[in-house]
Amino acid sequence: MLKVSSDVFALAEVFTISRGSRTEARVLTVKVTRGGVTGWGECVPYARYGETLESVSDQITALPSDITRADLQAGLPAGAARNAVDCALWDLEAKTAGQRVWQLAGLPEPGPTITAYTLSLDTPDKMRAQAAKHAHRPLLKTKLGGGEEDVARIEAVRAGAPQARIIVDANEGWSADLYQTLAPVLLRLGVEMVEQPLPAGADEALAEVERVLPVCADESCHDRASLAGLAGKYDMVNIKLDKTGGLTEALALRRDAMAAGFDVMVGCMVGSSLAMAPATLLAQGAAVVDLDGPLLLAEDRAEPLIFDSAGVHPPKPGLWG
Repeated sequence: MLKVSSDVFALAEVFTISRGSRTEARVLTVKVTRGGVTGWGECVPYARYGETLESVSDQITALPSDITRADLQAGLPAGAARNAVDCALWDLEAKTAGQRVWQLAGLPEPGPTITAYTLSLDTPDKMRAQAAKHAHRPLLKTKLGGGEEDVARIEAVRAGAPQARIIVDANEGWSADLYQTLAPVLLRLGVEMVEQPLPAGADEALAEVERVLPVCADESCHDRASLAGLAGKYDMVNIKLDKTGGLTEALALRRDAMAAGFDVMVGCMVGSSLAMAPATLLAQGAAVVDLDGPLLLAEDRAEPLIFDSAGVHPPKPGLWG
């Protein structure tokens, strides 16, 4: 039996990126039950990729209830629908076998990893206040909006959190010229990397400029089929389960990306601990981890992930895997 339902989690604060603001996370929860055992997974449909709660739910409900992970890879494209079902099937397999997912996947036992905490896009003064509130966190991720005010934003974040490491996310909002203008300034302020400065599909200029500030592909990288088009333009790839279509493809993408010489970032959409749980396996050994979705919520799953000074911990069996 395969069931899909919609869940809403209120955010602790309004969350803003260059594309807009939100006050809640709307997710889909998938449950697969066989032989009295239920596995579950979560996905976050993303309008940027043409997904809605309704379209993704329709994709999932059209699947046969006895689908396997192997058949799923051919039956659905990379995206949110395949992710939720793939992760639910991994959870089901682990529970049925009496093992953890990391054991089934042949991975080392996972431990906690330091995760970034994302600061919402706002005025420089408000972003300084955000940074000061979270200055105790070792890694801050700053959303940017494009334009010269981005320098003021980073200056404010650095003033608010002088000891934190900083990465930035431009969400496709820059041009190549703006990258060349901002990169040296951001480096001086201690910024380590920028995510997706140019629009996906219009990022050829990254191969022509000196990337003094390392560039990470987010919207330009979905699954292994994306890798060939990233060579010479990006230094790092951001692997998200909702883009790869689940843990099965994400593990393969991580392997192939590292073999091709890319550093790996493991990121997330804004979802609950159930959405982050499989990604904690990917996060082991990643150059950058950004699995802070539950930290942005005012409410979470009944058995949430643990976040402490060591970072985000792998899930307990009661949550997933």
